[in-house]
Amino acid sequence: MARIALIPGDGIGPEVVCAAQEVMRAAAQKHGLDVTLDELGLGAERYLRDGTTLTVEDRDRLVSDYDAALLGALGDPRVPDNVHARDILLGLRLFADLYINYRPCKLLVPALSPLRNPDPATDIVFFRENTEGLYAGLGGSFRTGTKDEVAIEESLNTYKGVERIVRAGFEHARATGRTRVTLVDKANVLAHEGGLWRRVFAEVGSEFPEVERDAMYVDAMAMDLVRRPQRYEIVVTSNLFGDILSDLAAQVTGGLGLAPSGNINPGVWALFEPVHGSAPDIAGKGIANPVAAVACVSLALAHLGMEEAAADVDDCILTSIAEGVTTPDLGGDATTREVGRWMAARLLHAASG
Repeated sequence: MARIALIPGDGIGPEVVCAAQEVMRAAAQKHGLDVTLDELGLGAERYLRDGTTLTVEDRDRLVSDYDAALLGALGDPRVPDNVHARDILLGLRLFADLYINYRPCKLLVPALSPLRNPDPATDIVFFRENTEGLYAGLGGSFRTGTKDEVAIEESLNTYKGVERIVRAGFEHARATGRTRVTLVDKANVLAHEGGLWRRVFAEVGSEFPEVERDAMYVDAMAMDLVRRPQRYEIVVTSNLFGDILSDLAAQVTGGLGLAPSGNINPGVWALFEPVHGSAPDIAGKGIANPVAAVACVSLALAHLGMEEAAADVDDCILTSIAEGVTTPDLGGDATTREVGRWMAARLLHAASG
């Protein structure tokens, strides 16, 4: 039995989660899986109603009562500084120590890439450190609001944090038969954190002699992801660099509308979310692409050991694109809900056929 919490969130979040929920229920029914889905009302509406972002009780319940969560999106222009989004997402990442940000960027259909001659074999997995770096919240400002204001952000990097994300990348390479892991940093300028990452990368990499390893500076990597993305298999990097580069790689492989992600602490808890954001400008129009959220269903099922169901969901995604059952951003004329229902029906038809 698996219990999954649904957090529709803001903007287009409820729409894409609704579609993903239909697909997950259909996949569970087809494979005879005992999956319970519970919707939780975390997001901007709750914050605007009573000022609550994420309570201790919410946090404890999510991590103790559920095996994983699917989050639609967070972000609402009515909320100053989107404090609710920061509290919910970063709060859960830190509380459950979700140190792996897992970002697969696979080119499903070459025609969807903005590159002139994309390589159909492009398939990159990012292992972004998810709890440290410049996102640790260290720093401050003084003389704020004056022309003498000083603002400082500090990057926190620990041996433990670096070692476990690097190890996760190499272990994934071994488990999936991939042959290269690339470290991305800026060690030529950020000497202290860069030195730590490079030492740990060499240390852990020596335990995996069958896996080739190399290192790239982040600026060179940004250029190379556009020039030859097919060269890269697994990328391990820091919180900030991973945030930026995984979005670039997602665009190269078809766009954020196709891009899922997982926030994972193996054996503890996981939170899956599409990376496209809440897109409030198109909320309620029925044109939001649900594929990234459906891809999160696949990641969640695979994470929970339901690999056959995950593979069927992946096949549904490919087939919907091939048959043109897509939202307008991919050239189709289907609504968000129609795409989800088509995928769910296909799963159940395949089960009965």
